[in-house]
Amino acid sequence: MTTASGALDALVERGWTLGVAESLTGGALAAEIVSVPGASLALLGAVVAYATPVKRTLLGVDADLLAAYGPVHPEVARQMADGVRRAVSVDGRAADVGVSTTGIAGPASPDGQPVGTVHIAVVTPTSAVSESHIFPGDRAEIRAQTVDAAVALLRRIVRE
Repeated sequence: MTTASGALDALVERGWTLGVAESLTGGALAAEIVSVPGASLALLGAVVAYATPVKRTLLGVDADLLAAYGPVHPEVARQMADGVRRAVSVDGRAADVGVSTTGIAGPASPDGQPVGTVHIAVVTPTSAVSESHIFPGDRAEIRAQTVDAAVALLRRIVRE
C-alpha cells in the first residue's frame, strides 16, 4: 500500500473529504493523490495557488501575514490548508480536511530563506498541524520530497 492510498483509506474510513492547496508543488500533490484508484471517494478538489495574491484572494490567507512574512511561512501553510476546505465546498459543505504546501524549490530564493525551505500543513475538524522542512537537492528533488512529506503528514494526522 502506498502512503497516498493509506491516507485516502483513512479519510474514507472516517467519512472525511479532502481539499488540496499547493504552491511550490504546482499540482504534483493532487496528482499523487489522484493516482490512487478510488481517490474520488474523498478528494473534492485542489487549488494551485502559486502567486502570493491567490493565496489571499482564493484561500483567505491573511494579507497582513503575507505582507509581514511572505508566502513561505508555517502559518501561511496552515491558513492555506484551512482555506482550501472552503474553496472546494460542495453544496455549501466545506471539505473536512485540507492539506497544503508552500516553500522555495529554487533555483534561487526570492526572500533570503534557504532554497529547500518548505512548510506543509494539515487541518482537520479536530486539529491543525504545520511542519517545516529544509529539503536538499535540486528543484525537482525538493518538490518530490515535499509531495512525499505532505502525503505522510496527511496520513499520520488523519489516522490519529
